[in-house]
Amino acid sequence: MSGAGEPGSGVLARALAARRVVVCVGAGGVGKTTVSASLALEAALKGRESLVCTIDPAKRLANALGLSALGNVEARIPDPVWSDAGLTPRAPLHAMMLDMKRTWDELIARYAPADVRERIFANRFYQALSSALAGSQEYIAMEKLWELRSSRGYPLIVLDTPPTAHALDFLDAPNRVLDFLDNDAARWLLTPALRAGKMGLKFFNLGGSFVMKQLSRLTGTETLQELANFMLAMSALNEDFRERARAVKALLRDTQTAFVLVTGAAVDRQDEAIHFHSILTANGMAPVAVVVNRVHTAPTAEDFDRARALPSPLQEKVLRTLEERATLAARDALGIAELQRQVGNTPLVQVPRFEQDVHDVRALAETARYLVGEASVSV
Repeated sequence: MSGAGEPGSGVLARALAARRVVVCVGAGGVGKTTVSASLALEAALKGRESLVCTIDPAKRLANALGLSALGNVEARIPDPVWSDAGLTPRAPLHAMMLDMKRTWDELIARYAPADVRERIFANRFYQALSSALAGSQEYIAMEKLWELRSSRGYPLIVLDTPPTAHALDFLDAPNRVLDFLDNDAARWLLTPALRAGKMGLKFFNLGGSFVMKQLSRLTGTETLQELANFMLAMSALNEDFRERARAVKALLRDTQTAFVLVTGAAVDRQDEAIHFHSILTANGMAPVAVVVNRVHTAPTAEDFDRARALPSPLQEKVLRTLEERATLAARDALGIAELQRQVGNTPLVQVPRFEQDVHDVRALAETARYLVGEASVSV
């Protein structure tokens, strides 16, 4: 069942057919990886070669696609995986898992001069940037998307973004990383060293600056030395990073890019989705659809009739289970109605809660049927 924005739902089918990039966004734990893989798989089934780029560090997606593992390079889903599932794709499907550290290293290797590169790699501040800094994963995901879109010939790329509770973490990631690299406070403290080079830095660290003495007491002179070395090494690359950040922002606002907001049916998930939707819309990146994943389906009258025909005590247990399921479905329906009211004309696409986890290509294809409107959730 689709939302009021577009009865019958075909919005995702059209996005898969016409857009070059589909970005799945939302909080963690709502099934973005499954939705992303299902959309890319559906595109391949319908004849459009596609690549799904996931952030999920688990092997679940790789196993679902019949691969032993996913890496930082694209892998084509082998033909036996399709035939074993009874499916015949009309175009290839590729998958990869973003390796954050490796992607950062490749970026530095591409732009940094050889004499600077190794100093950056060995620096503790770079190691934090490339593996743990807040916003770094979001930034490098966007960087990888831009690289793939610019240098590969895929008709469609589906990006599974890092899990985040706040839309601004995703949208502001390029700015946050660039601000870190061009931090005014750090530059103010290190200006004499940055201007004088290594020799100036040596005297600067050992000099009588009151501010430096206080910071050295708190953080250690070696830490400040390393920060200064990092800023010196990276300063030559700042404009390259800024140019790429501008290109990433342009890509996100391109008419060939579509956003799909994924959420769960629980009330707390919908609150996150409403906020996420408002931020995206305010930034000119309104989602083409909101996918409500793992929706409880209501039992049918036939389900109750069959339960009443069972002998006791099994009858009572099954009836109680059906009543609980009906309660959960009614709760989900109320929440989804409120979600539709809050997101206005943005179509809602519902995917049911399956009895088993989505763990293979056949299950991904079944998920895709709901995403593109070939099947609907009973309410």
